[in-house]
Order: sequence, then structure tokens, then C-alpha cells
Amino acid sequence: MHREPQSVEPQAIEPRAAEQRLPRGVMLNAYPDSVGGKLSDLVTLLKRPELANAFSLLYILPTFFNSDLDRGFSIIDYGINQELVLPQDLDELDRLGIMFKFDLILNHLSVASPQFRDLLEHGDASEYKDFFVDWNAFWSCCSQPGDDGYVIPHDEHLQKLFLRKPGLPILKVGFPDGSERPYWNTFYQQVSYRPVSATAFAGLRGVTPETAAQIATTINAAIETEPDIDRIYLDRHDYLRDEIHAILKGHRSYLGQMDLNARSEKVWEFYDQTLRQLHDYGAKIIRLDAFAYLHKEPGQANFFNKPGTWDYLQRLRDMARQYDLVIFPEVHAEYGKGLHREVAHEGYPIYDFFLPGLVVDALDRAVTAPLLRWIEEIKTHRLQTINMLGCHDGIPVLDLRGAEVDGVYQSGLLGDPEIEAVVERIIARGGRVKNLYGPDGRKIAYYQVNATFYSALGEDDRKLLLARAIQLFMPGIPQIWYLDLFAGRNDHVAADRGGAAGHKEINRSNLSNEEIEARLGWPVVQEQLTMIRLRNTSDAFNGELTVHPAAPDCLHLSWHHQGSTATLRANLRSCAFTISARDASGAETLIVNQQGKG
Repeated sequence: MHREPQSVEPQAIEPRAAEQRLPRGVMLNAYPDSVGGKLSDLVTLLKRPELANAFSLLYILPTFFNSDLDRGFSIIDYGINQELVLPQDLDELDRLGIMFKFDLILNHLSVASPQFRDLLEHGDASEYKDFFVDWNAFWSCCSQPGDDGYVIPHDEHLQKLFLRKPGLPILKVGFPDGSERPYWNTFYQQVSYRPVSATAFAGLRGVTPETAAQIATTINAAIETEPDIDRIYLDRHDYLRDEIHAILKGHRSYLGQMDLNARSEKVWEFYDQTLRQLHDYGAKIIRLDAFAYLHKEPGQANFFNKPGTWDYLQRLRDMARQYDLVIFPEVHAEYGKGLHREVAHEGYPIYDFFLPGLVVDALDRAVTAPLLRWIEEIKTHRLQTINMLGCHDGIPVLDLRGAEVDGVYQSGLLGDPEIEAVVERIIARGGRVKNLYGPDGRKIAYYQVNATFYSALGEDDRKLLLARAIQLFMPGIPQIWYLDLFAGRNDHVAADRGGAAGHKEINRSNLSNEEIEARLGWPVVQEQLTMIRLRNTSDAFNGELTVHPAAPDCLHLSWHHQGSTATLRANLRSCAFTISARDASGAETLIVNQQGKG
């Protein structure tokens, strides 16, 4: 007999005493070249009187380092990218009292990293032979040979894999002995071939100059559209396939993010060295990007495997403690799975990936119940969070869903119909969609929607200001995406120019110094900065948050600490809101009064 799954509210978990405490204040989030073109331009902006006391932290995205694709998340090495950043920029920011947050991309390095280049050059003799994950060696216990030189995991293992793209997560690379070996590649990859001249084929057996020219024409036309040289049709020249392939391999280049083998002690030595390096730059907070993919084991999902992932996190936390760094793992998973609570229970801060979708839903439907449920959970579980509206990535939607855990359905923060409605509204406003895929290449779920937060709200100034007010009154560190601060709109030209992987570029437009100068005069920017300055400086936000009773379409939130208070009253239907604040002496320090829609 069919039975509907039961929705079970998650039980309260008594958190451990947090072993790491986040600093206080508001965080600006940008690439080094997001404003003006270099980090020095962002420093100049932060020194302007309009931004005085607005930010205490700066999350600098990883084009700060030497990288080659994915806008910085394919690290070559963690040296400073001197095309965008100079050491004196860091000194200036330190004098402004701004602390840094950086990424440590745990799961992968670029194929252009010194470690992978050494592997390609020296093969089995490389000291980094075990630094990356050899796909065939990893699955030797439980697989069958495939037709293209890589093994296929047994189906019971294959079906458990959590994949970020269609097909198996591998990149085949050439070794010095002429062999082709597959390496684990969870994220981005690209194989390309340089054009080959006819002279490269002139020395092959039975090949005349005319034939060599024909082969070159065929090959150069094919490699523009077919990255797999095994599939290139050679017609009557097929008897030369091996020789032609050998020549092409000499004209091959790679781009890609190659998964690290955390079973190798060399990888852990690299992590330790990198954490020390980030500390020396002035870091305080380290975001562990893609950490949940690091622990790999046959028979598990290879996403947040347990207990292996916990062991890795503890080891990283012990390393970070030596350098007075706070680490926090980036967890993208359905709310119903409860991974965010598990991570927090172990004493780690977490990203609040739930807030962006909840705010869009709340403002579009004029309902507060899902948002209030999440606030109550943060308070009850004493979660340490960094929250956001927009960011360098997308607006999470998968995160809001429920999930089945041990045969029991745990409800989401929103139901599937509400989540689909959020997605449809953002797409109707010009957003793009990123999906997840199963092992057979079929789409299994929306992952995120790509849009500026301003465009996701219909480019409505009142909605953006109320959204910012809600974020600033949430528990945790508010992280402000630079483009949302300046009311940036969807950049469809950049998204289209980026091709299949260009969806993220819709929300990454660099702003010139002239654009910044003009937008600093916009009321929607000035009013955000007024509220941000309050959050960054008022002692009230060092205290306790109280949620007051209000109508279903209204919010009433207040913070109190040693006599200082800050209060938000908002009507989500009209987008009218007021903010009032007083210091410990009772003196009024701020009043914000946004009139509602007529």
C-alpha cells in the first residue's frame, strides 16, 4: 500500500562549545578586479568617506592568486597574482582595520600547477605520482574495463556517485611512456589541440606532400569541434592512426581542475604550507571550497563521506589553529539532510545558503513563516553563520528542499512547488539555471539560479533595500556582494560570451571607477551603506536577537546589548520598513524610514 512520506521536524541538537569564533562586522565580497580593474581601486573605494566604517572584513575571491580558469577557482599556486594585487594593497587594507577572508580550494588544483606539470613530465618517476587521484587505480577493487582506457565502477557504486556534470568525472592525460591515464576531475576540464602543419605528417610512411596537406586539412578541421582524437574520421588514412595520434599528442594542451588525493601526505604538507601562506597575507577566515568532495571511498557518494570527511576537517582545523585562522566548510546540500546542523554541531561556522531563496520567496509572496522558521533554528542551535544575498556563484535553490533520511522524509524550508515558483520568477526576470546530473547524464535537480540579486527581485529598489535590511538583522556575519551593493543588473552579454559555462558571468560584471562614482550618488546605494554602517558599528548586534509577534506579512526584529538597541519593523507586502537604533545612553543613533508602495 502506498504511503505518503511523513514530514518530521529536525530535533534540536545541543551544539558543542564552538572551537572557533567568527569575528564581528560586515564583510564585503569581491574579486580583486571587480572595482576599477585592480585591488588598489577597491582599496581607494574603501577609503572614501561614503564607505567609512561600513566594512570590517573583505572576502577576496581567488583571482587574488595565480589561477587559469573558473574565475580563480582553478589554482596554479597560492602566490599573489601581481597583475591584480600588490603587497602594498594588503598593507593599506590592514591600516583600515579590515580583516581578510580567503578560499582554500581543497578538492583540486589546476593542471598547470607545478605538481601536475611535474606528473606530466616525469610520469611514474614524479614525486607527485600519488598527489592526484588516478581513476583506474582508485576503482581497481570494484570495476570492469571500459572501451576507452578507463574502468567503469560496478553499478552499485556508480549509482551512488554525486556528480557535478554529465558523464564520468575523469580527464585522460598523456604520460611520458605514451600511455593515456584517466585522473579524477570533478569539476571543469578542457582539452584542446593546436593546429598542425602539413610538415608534421610529411615523414610518415607512404605520405606525399599532397597527402600530408590533405591530412593536415582534415585534422585541423576536426579538432575545432572534436576534442576526442579517437573519434576523428581519417578515411583512407586510418592505417596511420597511431602515428597521427602520436603527433597530435604533441600539440595537445589541458585546462582543468584535478582532484587531489587526500590519502597522500604530500597533499597535507601542501595544505599546511598554504594555510601558513594565507596567514602571512593577513587572513583571518578561510573558506574551505569544495571540501565535501575531498574524501573519496568506493561504495560511498564521494560527497561528504562519513566519517572520513570529519577526520579531514579535524586535521585541517588543527593545522589552522597553529596560524590563528578560523576555517569554515562550504556545505551545499538539501536542508532536509541536516548537514548544516551536523557541521555546526562539530564547532564550525557555516554558510547560510538558505537565506537568499527565503528572502526572494518572502518578498514575492509577502510571507514570513519560512524565514522565521530558519531564524528560530539559528537561535535554537546557536549556529555561527556567514549569510549573503548575492555572491560570485548563484542563488541556491536545491538547499531549500526536504530530503529522505533513514527512510523518513525531513521537510524543507520551502516545499517543491514554492521552490519551483522561486526559480520560475527569477528566470522570468532574466536569470539562468545550473543543474545537477545523474551518472547517465540526465538532469536530476536544479542546483542554483544565476542572477544578480537586484535582478532576481525584479530590479525593484524598495525590494532590494528591504532585502538588505532583513539580511543585516539576521544572525551571523552579513556578506555583501559588491555588485548587489551597487544595484547591478543581469549581464546577459557576458553570460552568452562565456558559452556553456558562462551562466555565472551574469553576476560578475566589473564596475569601472566612473561607474562607481556615478552609483555612489544613487539613493539605493546610499541607503544600503547607511544600514550597513549601523550593522558594522552598533554594539546592539553583539547581543541577542528577539523576534517579536507580527502579522503573517510583517517582520519585527530587534537586537539588544548592554543598553544598545536596533529594531526593524517591516511590511513585506508594501516593502515599507523602519529601522531605529539607540546607543547605551539612550541617544538615538539612526532612523531609516522607507515608504511603502502606493
